[in-house]
Amino acid sequence: MDENHPAHSHGIARLAAASSVGTTLEWYDFTIYNIMAALVFNVVFFPKYDPMVGTLLAFSTYAVGYFARPIGGFLFGHLGDRLGRRFVLFATLMVMGAATCLIGLLPSYQHWGVWSPALLVMLRFIQGAALGGEWAGAVLLSLEHGSRHQRGRNGSYAQLGPACGTILGTGTVAGITLWLAPAGFESWGWRIPFALSAVLVGFGLWVRSGVEETPAFMQMQSHATTSKAPIQEVARHHLRALLTSIAARVGPDVAYALLVVFTLTYATTILHLPRALALTATVIGAACNAVGIPVFASLSDRVGRRPVYAVGAVLSILWAFAYFSLMDTRQPLLIDIAVAVGLTLHASMYGPQAAFIAEQFPARVRYAGSSMAYTLTGIVAGGVAPLLFSALYRAYGSTVRLSLYVTAALAVTLISLWQTRETANAPLSEA
Repeated sequence: MDENHPAHSHGIARLAAASSVGTTLEWYDFTIYNIMAALVFNVVFFPKYDPMVGTLLAFSTYAVGYFARPIGGFLFGHLGDRLGRRFVLFATLMVMGAATCLIGLLPSYQHWGVWSPALLVMLRFIQGAALGGEWAGAVLLSLEHGSRHQRGRNGSYAQLGPACGTILGTGTVAGITLWLAPAGFESWGWRIPFALSAVLVGFGLWVRSGVEETPAFMQMQSHATTSKAPIQEVARHHLRALLTSIAARVGPDVAYALLVVFTLTYATTILHLPRALALTATVIGAACNAVGIPVFASLSDRVGRRPVYAVGAVLSILWAFAYFSLMDTRQPLLIDIAVAVGLTLHASMYGPQAAFIAEQFPARVRYAGSSMAYTLTGIVAGGVAPLLFSALYRAYGSTVRLSLYVTAALAVTLISLWQTRETANAPLSEA
């Protein structure tokens, strides 16, 4: 199979499932962690602090996962270009699942003292490293199997992970909060979603066992042209592509952190609204995100990655200010609209993003380059964003600074798009 002879429809269906299931698991894991960081980890693992400080500490452990991503991106990016996309995708899935299940088994601070948050940080680090290696492989698995004229759509399968994982994670937590009293949820109910991740791991391993290695990597193997040092090769010969890809990710990452992660804190801790209201808004928004991702990705196959991406960034800047105005009404319908429209606009950037980044690199370093772009962005964007949102609000007591922060991040993305070339429908470079 190659770009001129793509997989049959049933093969593409399995590729889509294999590509999306891993990132769905990763973001299911990240979502339940994010929710627990906003709702109960300040009590379970950081009980000696006032609620807002405890939340800041919980989000600090959230940020650890992002800082671990580059390590996973470098390690698994190297292995993905040396040993194959398929091999790495099995490894990352198992590591992520194991770390998540163990978080659900951790004793509280009351029982283990400082060892509890210490182990939480360690497992969070392992989670982040696994996710750092997962994303690029999931993208390349479907993108390198498919047609040149459908790379945006095919690459977007992996992008469905955050939306699907958010829906599954938030829905699971919402169901448990409805089933249990607050005391039961805080005592032991929060552990259930972590244990359930084992189901997704099993399904993911099964579906990926039926997928072949990508044609691009098999061709490199047969011609003995795989890179011996892909990370160094990216740094020496593809630095511009790497920086372009990082900048393109900054805006969407910060916007997503606002709409999905900080929304829970803002609604429950600052506006003192019911937990169920915030979770419902997140699920509705994630559903809009999931629908929008393949739609905007397919649109980018027809009109180009840059215009679709750029329009989404401009509209997201405007929405960063409207979002808080709607949230502050405390009206459930308007809060649902605030999150749903925001995540739909996010989809217009996130849908074309996977293909846009993968198309910046030749096959011999495509895994490493894409992984580095994905993971390094977390250090300057998604990982620190929830922490900065909380810190900015605590310092100024106003949401204007938060909206300006989102605006600055999206401006970086727009500059990146302006100075790069259009890649849609161009042949993937194999040089």
